[in-house]
Amino acid sequence: MNSKVDAYIQNAQPFAQPVLEYIRETVHEFCPGTTEAMKWSFPHFIYKGKNLCSMAAFKQHCAFGFWLESEMKTMKELTQGREKNSMFTLGKITKIEDLPSKAQLKNCILEAMELTDMGASIKKSSPNPSEVEVPDYLADALQHNGKAKEFFESASPSFRKEYIMWLTEAKTEATRNKRMAQAVEWISEGKGRNWKYVKK
Repeated sequence: MNSKVDAYIQNAQPFAQPVLEYIRETVHEFCPGTTEAMKWSFPHFIYKGKNLCSMAAFKQHCAFGFWLESEMKTMKELTQGREKNSMFTLGKITKIEDLPSKAQLKNCILEAMELTDMGASIKKSSPNPSEVEVPDYLADALQHNGKAKEFFESASPSFRKEYIMWLTEAKTEATRNKRMAQAVEWISEGKGRNWKYVKK
């Protein structure tokens, strides 16, 4: 257990605390070797040095998902027909009952572990040679927000480049992580890096 994750849960909205605790206990139950870390300001569960899954709390909902969910059969079955309008494809979670059943979560966790053991990785679209390559940390962060990922991938090369340069020019990891959280929020809203300065 990680004290920073303890603090994150304690500082979450009252409705979110039991949801986060339940997710945490379930992941540890079925993946005993997991460790915890705070990345991009929200809790991650690490398995064999790789991100297995992560959770987050917002003002009105929680989110939970797996890093390799695009490769997971269990997740495809669970999310079929769901509207992917929030962080991760399980949608907005406001209570424990919004989560898949314990048995379903177990199957998801075991499949994610198996894929990690096999060396699976997140599929990324091949960049245009004339474009600036998307850093892994940005690609991973976008993977958590379907709306931002979709908009970023369909945006112009210049739109993407402005965000990539902003992140890669950060002097410290803390600054980069802060910028990345802001970038994902703006991108999900369809805003360019310098949207504040664009004349309306």
